[in-house]
Amino acid sequence: MNPFSLIFHSRAMTIAPVLLAIIVLSGCSGIVVATEKQPPAVGDAAPQLELKSYDTGTVKLDEAIQTGPVVVIVLRGNPGYQCPLCTRQAGQFIAAAKDFSAAHATVVMVYPGPEAELEVKAREFLKDTKLPDGFQLVIDPDYTFTNAWHLRWDAAKETAYPSTFVVDKAGKIRFAKISKTHGDRAPVADVLKALKEL
Repeated sequence: MNPFSLIFHSRAMTIAPVLLAIIVLSGCSGIVVATEKQPPAVGDAAPQLELKSYDTGTVKLDEAIQTGPVVVIVLRGNPGYQCPLCTRQAGQFIAAAKDFSAAHATVVMVYPGPEAELEVKAREFLKDTKLPDGFQLVIDPDYTFTNAWHLRWDAAKETAYPSTFVVDKAGKIRFAKISKTHGDRAPVADVLKALKEL
C-alpha cells in the first residue's frame, strides 16, 4: 500500500469522530437559538406593564384589566421624526372610540424612546388631540417595556416593532399582531372582532 494513502486513511479515521461531534453539536446549537425569547403570543399570560402616562399618572396592566379588556398598541415613538403611520393608526383607533367603549375596553398606546425629551416628543405626537375616555398614551423611557415584551427593533433609526395586543380580564393575550415593517398594522376591525369574541 502507498505510504501516503496509509497516512491519509489513518488521519481520516482520527478526524471522522471529531467531525461527527462538531455536526452533532452544531445541530444542538439550533435548539438554543429556537428557545430565544419571543414576543408574547396568543394564549400567553401578558407580561406586566407599568408605565407613566404623559399626563395622568401611572398605567398598570393588572389594574386596567379589572374593568375590562385592554388593547395595547406599541408605536414607534420618535426615531428622529414623528412616524406618520403611527399618527394614522392612532387616529383610526381614536375615531373608533365609541366601539371600544361599547366593548368596555381600555386602549393603551405605548410611545417608546430614549428617556431624554420622551415626554416632550409624546406631547408633540398628540399635538392638540384630546384622547377620548378609555384611551391612554404612556411613555416607555429607554425601552424598558419594549425590551421586556421582546419588541425592540434594534437597528439604526428604529425603536420598536409596531404591535397590537388584546389582553383579556384574566391577563391572557387573545390577539397579537407584530409588524416587522413600518406598515402592516393591525386594522381596527380586527381588534374589535377580537374583543367581541371574548
